[in-house]
Amino acid sequence: MPSDSSAPAAAPARAQFIAPLWHTFSILLIFGFFSFLDAHHAQKAASSQAAAPHNTILRGYLLSIFYEWGMASWAWGGVLFKGGHLRDLTGSRWINWRTLALDVAIAIPFWGVWEATAWLVQIAVARVQTPTTPYHPPSGFLEVFFWILLSLSAGVCEEIVFRGYLQQQFRAATRSVALAVLLQGLVFGLAHSYQGWKHVIVIVALGILYGALVAWRRNLRASMLAHAWSDLFEGWLRFL
Repeated sequence: MPSDSSAPAAAPARAQFIAPLWHTFSILLIFGFFSFLDAHHAQKAASSQAAAPHNTILRGYLLSIFYEWGMASWAWGGVLFKGGHLRDLTGSRWINWRTLALDVAIAIPFWGVWEATAWLVQIAVARVQTPTTPYHPPSGFLEVFFWILLSLSAGVCEEIVFRGYLQQQFRAATRSVALAVLLQGLVFGLAHSYQGWKHVIVIVALGILYGALVAWRRNLRASMLAHAWSDLFEGWLRFL
C-alpha cells in the first residue's frame, strides 16, 4: 500500500541528559572551587615578581595532569552512573588510518581559524585594564617533557569534560545546540580565570570555536587533536 505523503514527518529525537543533574552541578562546583584556588595562588605569584623554582613548576605540571584526568574520570563516572558508555562522551573513535587522516585534515585548518580568532580577540581586549598572570614557558628536558604530557592530557580530558559532557548536558537542558555551545564556552573560559579576565575573554571565544567544531563533527576526534596541538604550540613551541 502506498505511503500517505500527507502524514507528518517524525519529530527529531530530543537530546537526552547523559548524566544526572546533581553530577553536573558537582562538576561546576569543582571547577569553581579550583578556579578560585588557582586565582589566589596566581595572584600571590604575580605579586612576588619572582620566577617559580624548577621543582614548583614540575609539581604544578603534575598536579594539573592529575586534575585533568580526575575531572575526565568524574565526567565519565556520571555517564556510567546513568548507564552510558565512553562513546556517549567522545562520539566515536578512530577505527583506521583514514579516519585519523581525515581528522588531521580538519584540525589543521581549524587551528588556523583558532589562531586568527585568538589574535583578533586579543586585539579587541588589548585596552582592557585588568591584571594578567605572567607566564614562563617550560625550559629544560623535564619541564618540556611534562608540558607535553600536560598538553596531551588537556587535549583529551578538557574536550571530554567541556565538549563531550557539558555541551551535551547544556543541549539537553536548553534544547538548543547554539546555547549549549555558548554555555560550555563560557564555563571553559571561567575555568581558566586564574590567567586573568583578559585571557578569560579570549578563552571563551576559543571554547566556543571548539564547541562549534564538535557540534558539526558530532565527535571529539578533531577537536582533541587541535586542542592538544594548540596547547603544545602556544605554551612551548612558539617561544622557541
